[in-house]
Amino acid sequence: MIRPVLTELGIFLIPFVVYALFLFATRSGVFAASSWPAHLLAKLVLGSLLLVVISFVLLAHFSGAPPNSTYIPAHIENGKLVPGVEK
Repeated sequence: MIRPVLTELGIFLIPFVVYALFLFATRSGVFAASSWPAHLLAKLVLGSLLLVVISFVLLAHFSGAPPNSTYIPAHIENGKLVPGVEK
């Protein structure tokens, strides 16, 4: 369960990292408070939330089992472990 949380956290941080790289490339002060005004932080947060929502929608739409499929969980058959399958 930690992997999806870390993935979404990484997606959330993408705009901040891109802006920090921009500041670094232009030799501006990355750690200077004047480089991170409140209105810019608000825009970055809104962009981050938009990316997270889009990733949730794409994840819900394009992942998972195909429609009308049945999942048969892993089980033991004739003394052997049979992995789970979708039929």
